[in-house]
Amino acid sequence: MSSVNDTKFKSAVFLLTGIPGQKDVHNLWISLPLCLMHVISILGNSVILLIIKTDPSLHDPMYIFLSMLAITDLGLLMSTMPTILGIFLFNSREISFDACFAQLFFIQSLQCIESSVLLLMAFDRYFAIHDPLRYASILTLPRIAKMGLVCVLRGVAVMLPLPLLLKRFHYCQVNVLSHSYCMHQEVMKMACSDISVNNIYGLFITVITVLLDLLLIFLSYVMILKTVLSIASYKEFLRALNTCVAHLCAVLLFYTPEFSLTLLHRFRKGSSPLLLIVLGNVNLLVPPLINPIVYSMKSKYLRSRIIRVFVK
Repeated sequence: MSSVNDTKFKSAVFLLTGIPGQKDVHNLWISLPLCLMHVISILGNSVILLIIKTDPSLHDPMYIFLSMLAITDLGLLMSTMPTILGIFLFNSREISFDACFAQLFFIQSLQCIESSVLLLMAFDRYFAIHDPLRYASILTLPRIAKMGLVCVLRGVAVMLPLPLLLKRFHYCQVNVLSHSYCMHQEVMKMACSDISVNNIYGLFITVITVLLDLLLIFLSYVMILKTVLSIASYKEFLRALNTCVAHLCAVLLFYTPEFSLTLLHRFRKGSSPLLLIVLGNVNLLVPPLINPIVYSMKSKYLRSRIIRVFVK
């Protein structure tokens, strides 16, 4: 009898959400800036990757880490673009269970990788300011490659249990998600089974990835600040701090909406659905859009190379 009831109520798909209460004509107007954001983000990150790859003078640790960040941002865009644009352009709201689990795995893994890359970039800034004479010998290309591989393996290993655990559950509710893509915190709440393991594991991976990375980034900047305060020349002091501005912007752009969204999903009683949707899209779309712009503005040489590409 139980299996009959499960079959009766278990849906084959989740339903994603665009903007609640908006008509199709409004969704069309929203889709235009979303499409533009995707195009600019993909173009911006691709140009940065192309320039860093083709210009040997940019094969320094800072630019290699920037290329890692660009690759991760492109991965996040590719993971979310089919469902976000599918909803606003074609009103295609359905996503199968397997596709949803795959999407949330890629999103969570890539966000974990991006958090790790931002941590590596903080270490890079510390070594560049604290010990500039040994900077190149500390962050060699083989060592950077190993660090990048560890970031990828960490993201995959930590996030792989999430879709496997979700796949075991029965989903017998009205499976309407409040975002235009699949999130672990939300999908697990659709289950009719006991989700205690997912709750505990989700909290555990938040602590050992995002919170740990943020703490280490903070400690890195404490040491950077300690180093720059010992610099006698005011001009050199400002120059040292200026090299960290772009990275600080990237950290704020990544962690602020990430933590806001996580807190709203855990303690969201009375929260506006529209706020959740806006924060969800900001969380995934704004960092890939702004990061290339900020780094291009702060790096004179990178900016000149980009101008040269488009002026030709």
